[in-house]
Formats: sequence, structure tokens, C-alpha cells
Amino acid sequence: MKSPSQTSAIDFDSAKLQRLGFGQQQPSPERPISLSKLRQQLSMQLQTSLEPQRILGLFFREIQRLVPLDALSYEHKSSDLRLEFGLRGHHSISYSLSHEGEHLGELVFRRNQRFSEQEQGNLESLLAALLYPMRNTLLYRAATQSALRDPLTDTGNRIAMDQTLQREIELSRRHLQPLSLLMLDIDHFKLINDTHGHSAGDDVLKAVATSIKRQLRNVDMVFRFGGEEFLILLSNTSREAAALVGERLRFAAQTEEYLADGRSIELTVSLGCSTLLPGESAESLLRRADNALYVAKREGRNRLAMAG
Repeated sequence: MKSPSQTSAIDFDSAKLQRLGFGQQQPSPERPISLSKLRQQLSMQLQTSLEPQRILGLFFREIQRLVPLDALSYEHKSSDLRLEFGLRGHHSISYSLSHEGEHLGELVFRRNQRFSEQEQGNLESLLAALLYPMRNTLLYRAATQSALRDPLTDTGNRIAMDQTLQREIELSRRHLQPLSLLMLDIDHFKLINDTHGHSAGDDVLKAVATSIKRQLRNVDMVFRFGGEEFLILLSNTSREAAALVGERLRFAAQTEEYLADGRSIELTVSLGCSTLLPGESAESLLRRADNALYVAKREGRNRLAMAG
């Protein structure tokens, strides 16, 4: 039995703006809020922010002056961006947004009543005002994310780590939840570079980063802390639970297959773990994890050491 969905997938490209009359002179509105008036207002309002949640929230609120809605959802997979406003409805119309071949995400309108043809036409016309602001906000988001990512391993960089660690410490104290750190270092990494070359070393770094991310929850965060060091931030995770995660990471890295010039490379990692103490600073938390890592190295590598 088919659901009462009224989905209409449309590729909404900037080439259709002329057909929709966007930018053309419209006759004087006969009502206080006409389609042309609302579209003109949206064109100005949506240019005032580069924050996707603000832009789409404003769009969702304003278009209901012309077309009542129960919900709006948006997804742009490559940006890992998904936003929802309102409550879900039985009927939906979906649009694929694009600009000159560049995909700008999927937008879905929902409500409990079916959409009339006029309402659908109004929505398509109003979407013209959303196209360029969303393109700008996605470009800005990509640039911001790029500035906070390590391009080789696709993990957070030191700038992102500093910002995130301070925020997580504040959240940990506010909600009285534990916070733990794992500092992971690839054993004898210099030997891999010297023996197989830096290209093989880069491949190993990428493989280790992928292995780490596969073992973690979505809420856990990974940062490249140094050349062959990674920092794993474990929110709402006690000392004992962090130790279990650390052992899981160590075992996963050891069992992963690494190749250089078609030959297998044996690889292990060492880890140091620290858990936030009352009133402790970010610098102290990092230092204790680093000291624990030093102990793991000194005691023979391929092991986890816990900070005192």
C-alpha cells in the first residue's frame, strides 16, 4: 500500500530562474503579502547570514506566510549537514538544489494536507531566493572545515583540537560528566619512513587514522596531534571505559594490514590515557596523557599506560 506521500523530485537549477520570473519586474501586489513581495524580502533577508541553520530557519518561517507547512528538512551529505524544522507531515515535496552542476543539497517540505499545484509553483518560485545564499553558506562551511582539518588523515588539526578540548572541558564540568583523553603514537614510525619512503609513511598515517575512527562512537573526536601522534577525545567516558577503548584501538592497529611496495609492514601503537580531574586545565590534562604515553614507550611500546 502506498503511503500518502506527494513527493516531487525536481532538479532546481539556476537556469530555471528566468522561467520562474526571478529578477523580472512583477506587477504591483494586490495582497499585503504576494509571491513577488515575499520573494523580494527573502532575497534580502537570506543574504544576512552564512549560518545554514539560521538561513533555513528564516526561510522556513517566512515562506509560511504564503504556503503553510508542518516541517522542512535539509541534507547535504558531502558537508555532513542535516537540519530539520517543525514536525513531520504525511505529504511531502522534495527538491534537489543545484547551481551550474554543483549539488547544493536536498530539501523536503512536509505537511498533513496535500499541496496544490499553485502552492507547489509558489514553493518553486521561493526556492529561487534560497539558491545563492545556500551556495555561499556551503562554500563558507567547506572553507571553515578545511581550516580545521588535517588534509592527509582527514582528522581534526591542532587548531580544532584546542577549540574542542576547551569546550568539552566546560561541558564536562557543567554536566558533571567524565572526560578522557587518549594520546596515540605509531611505534617506530621513523623507521617506516626511512625504509619505505615518505609516501608509504603517509599511507600508514591514513590507514591508522581510518582504523581509529572505525573503533569510535560518533560523538568521539580524533585529531592529528603531531607527526605520527593522534589525540582521541572521549566525552562522558570514565577512566575505566577509556582504558577499554585504548586497548581496542591498540588491537585494531596491530591487526590491520599495511602494505609498502607490495610488502606487508608490521605496525603497533602505544597509548597514554588521562581523565579530567576537578579544576584541571586543558594543558594539565594533555601533559598527563603525554607523560603516560612516554611511560608506555619506555616500558616496551605496543601498550597502554594510564596517567596517575
